[in-house]
Amino acid sequence: MSVEPTGEPLLELIRVMNTLRSPGGCPWDAEQTHRSLVEYLIEESYEAVEAIESDDRVALREELGDVLLQVVFHSRIAEESVDAPFSIDDVAQGIVDKLVSRHPHVFGDDTADSAAHVESKWQAMKAAEKGRESATDGVPDALPALLLAAKLTRRARHGGLEVPVATEQARTQAQAALDSLGDDEVGDFLLALVEAADRRGVDAEAALRVAVRQQRARIRTAEGLSD
Repeated sequence: MSVEPTGEPLLELIRVMNTLRSPGGCPWDAEQTHRSLVEYLIEESYEAVEAIESDDRVALREELGDVLLQVVFHSRIAEESVDAPFSIDDVAQGIVDKLVSRHPHVFGDDTADSAAHVESKWQAMKAAEKGRESATDGVPDALPALLLAAKLTRRARHGGLEVPVATEQARTQAQAALDSLGDDEVGDFLLALVEAADRRGVDAEAALRVAVRQQRARIRTAEGLSD
């Protein structure tokens, strides 16, 4: 049976981080910056993903703590900024406000027919809030190529755009290959494709990035925009 969280351990984490960053605290923690911590934020996030994928509950609890540490660490550094400082309270309040405003079917009078409906409306509200023109806006190029490709195509689909991917030949061959595979074989197919590309001397990650950049341009063209 789960116990209702009190929030006290979160406050204790904030107090510990304040001590580490303050005079007389830890020299290593005191000299860190947003940029110096980037590698740890990425690493801890991937380790949390690994724990989820391996269904390791013990590891997941630990890795989520490491991710939380990064949030608190960055927030503590931000408090010290001369330009536009913010605190962990600002971070938490920001996400609370966002969750409430983007769930009008829960906190307001709106309705939602399905999870897909909720996701589409979320993206529409997000685009309006941020003044985005294109479905591709806000998708970071730094994402791994495969995730970037999935994000862009999904964004376009939620935006009501049906933009053909790549050449007709590539689409036909890809669809034919998928039609002959079960869902549990798709991963093997992608792995085999990467291996075949490598044997040919083609960097699959780089090649996909080029294709994704071209697809981003096609989506923007379909929207009547230009880069």
